[in-house]
Parts: sequence; structure tokens; C-alpha cells
Amino acid sequence: MSFSNPLYRLYERRLLAALSPQEVPRHVGVILDGNRRWAKEAGESAATGHKAGADKISEVLRWSEEVGVEVVTLWMLSTDNLARPPAEVRQLVGIIEQAVDRLAATGLWRIQVVGALDLLPYATTERLLEAEKRTAGIDGLHVNVAVGYGGRREIADAVRSLLAEKARDGVSIEQLAQTLDVEHIAEHLYTRGQPDPDLVIRTSGEQRLSGFLLWQSVHTEYYFCEAYWPAFRRVDFLRALRSYADRERRLGR
Repeated sequence: MSFSNPLYRLYERRLLAALSPQEVPRHVGVILDGNRRWAKEAGESAATGHKAGADKISEVLRWSEEVGVEVVTLWMLSTDNLARPPAEVRQLVGIIEQAVDRLAATGLWRIQVVGALDLLPYATTERLLEAEKRTAGIDGLHVNVAVGYGGRREIADAVRSLLAEKARDGVSIEQLAQTLDVEHIAEHLYTRGQPDPDLVIRTSGEQRLSGFLLWQSVHTEYYFCEAYWPAFRRVDFLRALRSYADRERRLGR
């Protein structure tokens, strides 16, 4: 079926109409996977794939706003990605910088950078944090851009931050060991104060988490989509939400 076909548009509208506001996830995480494979199949460069993926982001944020999602976390660059050839990493980081600048320039969304920023070039960190600062007062969709992000690194950073805080307060390791609970660590995560993700979507057909929001996703629902990220469509997004709405969430009970 052609996606410009009236029947396709009707199907899309029916998916949207079937969503109850009570069934919409508050927080959606997205693993933006498949840029390079999309480009390879199109006979294009990896950089072209990354640029096409960056262009897709604002569409997905608009779709999220449309249905009432409150927080979206976009995994744009992992700690593992930083081990790719230096030339590709430089290109990818530059594309991310431009993409985050464009998101901030809309004035629509509040940007928050999450990740191990010390792993990034200093100029990149400054540029990303400037975008975060410019959007801090926006009362709209909260968008976490996960750059230089790894789930294990986040937990390690949270523990280091907790230990440093307690040391400043004069608390010994022995005292901390007696009182430590999960909430103490949660208060030092990159996403502290935010709801945990209800739904994580991964594109490109890969069915693994790769450490995304490792701590926060203990009760998260997952949706794996065959489409590469640059080819991700509104109907794919709505199908993910329908799948989420159809599930019985036990939340560990």
C-alpha cells in the first residue's frame, strides 16, 4: 500500500483515535538505530544516514506531543559509538551538535543533555549545554538527548556522585553501607526527578537493549520496530503506542 494512499491515512487516523489518554506512556525512550544500514542500502555514505536520522527527530517529537507524551529520551550517541573510527565519530558528533541546536531553536521543547560529557570534546559539551540552558524555561515536552551515554557508565557515575556527596557530609563508607538503598542511587542518575520510561522503542529490527536506561527500565515495556530510524513513520510510532496500550502492565507485581 502506498503511504500517500487515502486508505493508509485512514488507518493512521484510526490508530490515533483508538488511543486513550490514560493509555499513553508518560515517558518514551527511543533507540535511534539503523542510520548506517539505511544509508548503505540507499548507496549513500554513513554521514548521509546520520543526517537523515537527525532530520527524523523533530517529527517524532511532534508526534509525541500530539498524543500527550511528557518526556522523550533519544539515544543519539552511545559510549560504544565513541570507539568507531575517529573520522566517523567527528562527523557524527558534528551532526548531533547541529541537530540539538535546531531542536533548541524551535523554542518548543526543553532540552536536557544526559551522558558522560567528559568523554566528549570540550567544544561539543559546551554547545550541548548551551542548548540546554537556552531551553531551560520552556514548559513543554521534556527531551533528553543521550549523548556519550551508557547505562553502566550512568550507574557508575551515580555511585561516584553519591559517595562524593556523603563524603562532603562527613558520612563514612561504613555508615553509608548500613543505610544505602536504591533511592539513594536513583537520586544521582542523569534523569533524576523524571518518571522512569514506560515504553522504549528500538528501530532497525535489533532486539536488544544495549544498556539503554539500564537502571530506569526495570518495569519498562519494549517495542522493536523493523524500520531503520530514518525511515521510521508516524504509523510505526502509533503501532508502538497501540502495542503498549494493549499490554497488561504488572510493574513487578
